[in-house]
Amino acid sequence: MKAALIESFNGPLTLSDIPDPVCPRDGAIVAVRACGVCRSDHHAWTGADPDVRLPHVMGHEFAGEVLEVGPDCHGVAIGDRVTAPFILGCGHCADCRAGEPTICDAQQVIGFTFWGAFAERVAIPHAGYNLVRLPQALDFAAAAGMGCRVTTAWRALTDRAALRPGEWLVVHGCGGVGLSAVMIAAAIGARVLAVDVSAGALRQARDLGANAVLDASDPTDVGAAVREMTGGGAHVSLDALGVTETFHNSLKSLRKLGRHVQVGMPVGSHSTVSLPLLELIYARQLSLSGMRGLGAPGFASLLAMVEADWIDPSRLVTQRIPLSGAEAALRAMDGAQPPGVTVIDRMDR
Repeated sequence: MKAALIESFNGPLTLSDIPDPVCPRDGAIVAVRACGVCRSDHHAWTGADPDVRLPHVMGHEFAGEVLEVGPDCHGVAIGDRVTAPFILGCGHCADCRAGEPTICDAQQVIGFTFWGAFAERVAIPHAGYNLVRLPQALDFAAAAGMGCRVTTAWRALTDRAALRPGEWLVVHGCGGVGLSAVMIAAAIGARVLAVDVSAGALRQARDLGANAVLDASDPTDVGAAVREMTGGGAHVSLDALGVTETFHNSLKSLRKLGRHVQVGMPVGSHSTVSLPLLELIYARQLSLSGMRGLGAPGFASLLAMVEADWIDPSRLVTQRIPLSGAEAALRAMDGAQPPGVTVIDRMDR
């Protein structure tokens, strides 16, 4: 099969012919019809993710059709239109049985701990637990565009933050996951303030339902500006980027008893930060939640919103490219996150 192979960090993605994946006994082989290009892929490509071993095939935001089913896989049929969360649970442990595969001790991560979907085919272990059937009306590119970004934003807002209608949400960083959060929060009925340094990203946030936007390159104190614009601070704040500055800005944006959710993955020097514990956590009684993906059991309510036309993930897709364009899409992330979501929707050159 054809795949985009990385053999050196920050190096070229070579379109190569590699062996087809072997179907796990309890798994499935999926023909990839579309795959998102995500900042997490950029982490893998640059060597910032410790799970990646070279040579490697990235790609974790896929949608496609089931080609083969293992003898011990149940509930999956050839021809099913499917996707999967990027974190795959074992399906058997106490965490998976409780619907929390993102903390499964035996989890596997598509495109990180094993070869992913920048390829014509991908093998999915424990497929009866991890594969999610797609609504017929949702095309493959839109489903791939949902990927880890819409699903992560969904869980961050509805589960970790318990965002309610009428509350203020501030989103720090309007890349794919941040814009997803804007769209979902607007559908929920929350008031949304989007923060970014990109005028294009802020325009798209407006289009997706943000009530207000803030250019973070302009004010000297982002937290103070947010508190003024929201009448005392946001009820919920998302750091959708994962750098030290946005983390601190997120905390400073909150009103008393506010809820911060860490959505962006901190890497390198950003993985350890100082925290004014007395002021923020003790005196202002803020809540801090971690967030890493959405397990397969959580997809049903999100897809119900999609089928009801409350949210439209296709609105996030701003570029559709061939597999040969994946390297250029990753290099574009060396600087600021390009607005919207880029999706590979064909395997030609």
